[in-house]
Amino acid sequence: MAGLKSDSPSPTALTVHSQSRVLEVSFSDGANFRLPFELLRVYSPSAEVQGHGPGQETLQTGKRHVQLTGLEPVGNYAVKPLFDDGHDSGIFSWDYLYSLGARQAELWADYEARLQAAGRGRDDPMPIRGGGACAGHSH
Repeated sequence: MAGLKSDSPSPTALTVHSQSRVLEVSFSDGANFRLPFELLRVYSPSAEVQGHGPGQETLQTGKRHVQLTGLEPVGNYAVKPLFDDGHDSGIFSWDYLYSLGARQAELWADYEARLQAAGRGRDDPMPIRGGGACAGHSH
């Protein structure tokens, strides 16, 4: 969640397309990415999704129809999306959004492989989780 690197492209436009569930991000270097809300939700940089270290990630399911209900600025380096499933703890730096856009095909393939390895589907509901280090989270 590092801040913006001095040589990194910065966003010139952020457009929420609610009907198609896509966040369109244009950058100063001319790159333009259409990031599905599902991808943003599945790859949220929050501890709730990523865990507190390698191997502690929580596989996200049932997010195909997730909506973005808000997008809050975080300083001059990031945004915090608010999702309709209650998830609101991910802070997406400009660098991270750019990486998601640039690596979108690879990330989708990785997500589908992780789902298959877990015997889960994209539309399966999230399992109810018991205790643990993040048990205090409500989503």
